[in-house]
Amino acid sequence: MMVFRSFNFTEKKKVVDLGPVQVNKEQEHTVNWPLYAGIVVTAAGVVVLLVGNKNKA
Repeated sequence: MMVFRSFNFTEKKKVVDLGPVQVNKEQEHTVNWPLYAGIVVTAAGVVVLLVGNKNKA
């Protein structure tokens, strides 16, 4: 999350469905997240690893 700050995907929607005739629309979406979200997730993962190692010892 800290390296890749966003990702794109394409959604296909059916606009009209008249039996054998269909009209579809492709719409692109972008998902962004802030840098601090990546830092928080990384810190939480480190805490989980450290607590897990303490409990095994």
